[in-house]
Amino acid sequence: MAVNLPLPLAENLKPVAGVELGWAEAGVRKANRKDVLVVRVAQGSTVAGVFTRNRFCAAPVQVCREHLAAGKGIRAIVVNTGNANAGTGEPGLANARATCDALAAQLGIAPEQVLPFSTGVILEPLPVDRITAALPAAIANAKPDNWLAAAESIMTTDTQPKAASRTVQIGGKTVTLSGISKGAGMIRPNMATMLGFVATDATVSQDVLQALVSYAADHSFNSITIDGDTSTNDSFVLIASGKAGAPAIERAEGADFEALRAALTDLSQELAQMIVRDGEGATKLMTIQVEGGKDVAECRLIAYAVAHSPLVKTAFYASDPNLGRILAAVGYAGVDDLDVERVNLWLDDVLVARDGGRNPEYREEDGQRVMKQAEITVRIALGRGDAAATVWTCDLSHDYVSINADYRS
Repeated sequence: MAVNLPLPLAENLKPVAGVELGWAEAGVRKANRKDVLVVRVAQGSTVAGVFTRNRFCAAPVQVCREHLAAGKGIRAIVVNTGNANAGTGEPGLANARATCDALAAQLGIAPEQVLPFSTGVILEPLPVDRITAALPAAIANAKPDNWLAAAESIMTTDTQPKAASRTVQIGGKTVTLSGISKGAGMIRPNMATMLGFVATDATVSQDVLQALVSYAADHSFNSITIDGDTSTNDSFVLIASGKAGAPAIERAEGADFEALRAALTDLSQELAQMIVRDGEGATKLMTIQVEGGKDVAECRLIAYAVAHSPLVKTAFYASDPNLGRILAAVGYAGVDDLDVERVNLWLDDVLVARDGGRNPEYREEDGQRVMKQAEITVRIALGRGDAAATVWTCDLSHDYVSINADYRS
């Protein structure tokens, strides 16, 4: 059961002019479920993305990088769930390219204008014939208001679809942003099995679009963790169709750029937090805020040490204020010159540790009260600078083990 995560409503998801989405049931892994998505992109759109840094990156990730670098203008995206096409060597690359070839032939575009994505089980051959056979159905039902169905078609162990929209004023014109994401386990994006797709009808140059998607990823998908595992397939893609009629954003500066970046980042954070709220077996959402650091890097290092700790995560699952585990994680994070006597720790509004030791006024019942909440903020002040960073994570429950033990069955 997702943590305080209402189901998205189709009527709240806004169509983006120049982008059409269609789905099909290919039976990639299981019958009678949406498992193929096709996104058609208007000619003249710009597309940019960030991808996993896992050295064992999946075949579709490799092909996506090649096709974006070719610079021919992306016209379509194809996504399959149920099979990651990762750890599949040259046959996997051939299958990813065959999927692009098949979609390109049906749409009358070049294969290099197609971006392929896969998510699911690693080290198994992609059933490319089933996917290509399903493409005509996905193309036939493609339409601008299919965002909810699109979100459903990319799910794996997700318990519910993840989708959201925003609007922003650019040069007196209303610009729309809509996006979907998927992920529930094997989540610690580092580009960014996590996938995210956002489309906008703003007009954005290629270089600026790349800057936007990189910034949004760093402040959203690259700031979440469920289990500390970086997938082979993590990808976050941004499409700008240019159909809103707003002034073109050609430089990474100015009011229009900042307004679009803020809207994109806000949307991306919502989609990223949806993944954490739907973490496999999650019962709580934890926000880890680290402040007073020398630089952002050390703040993130400490935040992730806390967020990844199985001892911290299981304590939160049990609603047990065994908060010394948090201080231990801060201490082993790798900031070698950290002065622990300057560290303060809060659990929501409760000051737990002051100047590196237990706050004399801290009471166990206060910690217990906060730990029983579904959403909890851990704030750590290092007392050594002005930098800060935030990471979102979830607890670690019995269900996480069960889900992953049974994943392939």
